[in-house]
Amino acid sequence: MTQADDRLLETLEDSGLILSPRVLAVNTNYSRHYVSERLAVLIEGGLVEKEKEGIYRITEKGKQYLVGDLDTDELQLEQK
Repeated sequence: MTQADDRLLETLEDSGLILSPRVLAVNTNYSRHYVSERLAVLIEGGLVEKEKEGIYRITEKGKQYLVGDLDTDELQLEQK
């Protein structure tokens, strides 16, 4: 997990909305390209899900991670 992963998950959770990589990028100060790369990793880990083409939401697993109920060692996310 990276600092960006935490920021993306927090933004999705705090907003309560389904967001696009572009909106996430603007609100987290990361590039859209980097946000898209990290979203792919977060999807692989089950922390984010693609709702429709180009929009994403946090999963229950993602919420568990944010409150500290999920150990990052269990995630085994690819570091890109």
